[in-house]
Amino acid sequence: MLTYNVIAKDAATGDKVHTQVQADSEQTATKLLKDRGLSPLEITLSHEGSSLLSRFRNRVKTKDKILFSRQLSTLINAGLPLIQSLRTVAGQTQSKPLKIVINQIINDVEGGMALSAALARHPNVFNQIYVSMVAAGETSGTLDRSLERLAMQQEKDAEIIAKVRGAMVYPIIVLLVMVGVVGFMIVKVLPQVKVMYDGLKGQELPLVTRILLAISEFVTHYWYIVLLVLGLMAFLGSRWLRTVAGREFADKFKMHAPPFGPLFMKLYMARFARTAGALVASGVPLIQVLEITADAINNVHIARSIRNAIDKVKGGTALSEALKDDPNFLSLVPDMLRIGEQSGSIEQMLERVADYYEKEVDTQIKTISTIIEPLLMVVLGICAFIIVAAVLLPIYSLAGKSIIN
Repeated sequence: MLTYNVIAKDAATGDKVHTQVQADSEQTATKLLKDRGLSPLEITLSHEGSSLLSRFRNRVKTKDKILFSRQLSTLINAGLPLIQSLRTVAGQTQSKPLKIVINQIINDVEGGMALSAALARHPNVFNQIYVSMVAAGETSGTLDRSLERLAMQQEKDAEIIAKVRGAMVYPIIVLLVMVGVVGFMIVKVLPQVKVMYDGLKGQELPLVTRILLAISEFVTHYWYIVLLVLGLMAFLGSRWLRTVAGREFADKFKMHAPPFGPLFMKLYMARFARTAGALVASGVPLIQVLEITADAINNVHIARSIRNAIDKVKGGTALSEALKDDPNFLSLVPDMLRIGEQSGSIEQMLERVADYYEKEVDTQIKTISTIIEPLLMVVLGICAFIIVAAVLLPIYSLAGKSIIN
């Protein structure tokens, strides 16, 4: 059930009433209000008070959207009316949040609204790419093909993002384990070495041990300051990354920082080509294709390059020429676009570019995994050596002096 904030007019008194109502859709909420003798003036979906857990539970998963697109495409292609197709899909879906959204879409379509307009009322579920491709399919009479392309595009995008995330899981886990082990050694093991030396007059600990013991004492006695500083840094860092300057820095870092820079560049090129190719194949005008792709690329620098290209294309320049020599685009993209423009097959060239860079992402991930595993082992070994040296050097020193004495 969804909660709606309502401004309504009481039919009996004529007064304005501010209230809330729970319903599966806006149309159902309107009916409930009328049953209570209220004439709705304004109905808005309420997000206040919703917990993070509630929002997570109400999130529609990508695999559910892919299944929705594919099932709806199949039913429409089989000749079923749109309303009947939507009802069938709603009955088959296992996702409760998506079922609520589909029922709202059914009510909107039954009220005379186009499917694309009904989808646009749920931007958290159906983004601009989805809405535009459905609108183009409705206009050209190829809605089933547009939905099938959407399913394929979503599958490819989800697959490539999953691979990139998977490549980052291993180093993150190793680093977390390394930090945990080092922290345990510093806080629990090293202080025992200091206890052994405290009873011996004139004995001085090795430098590495003294440094680590100083860190240990500070963390032990002022742990709340450490947590406060780390929390404050995380909070301020996250806030800064939401600013324009922070977003530009983060996006530039992802594009150029080794070893992940080349990986992200190929990921962006694959996303650009896959999204633009799907939109062009659905019959969306080129300018609109570029505008949508700029919003979907999720990188401010590449989005800026696309918007600069839009201005050039509006002035009569070919897209391949507009993107040529742009530092934010790999050279293969404008080269393949030029071939597509000359042969009249831009969508096919974009699909080939997407396929090529998706394979390159796979290769890059394997390369990074090959490089990063021994690199992490070296870092882990250095840390272990420092800890072991800090613990054993004092013991060897004591043993050596005992033998001499």
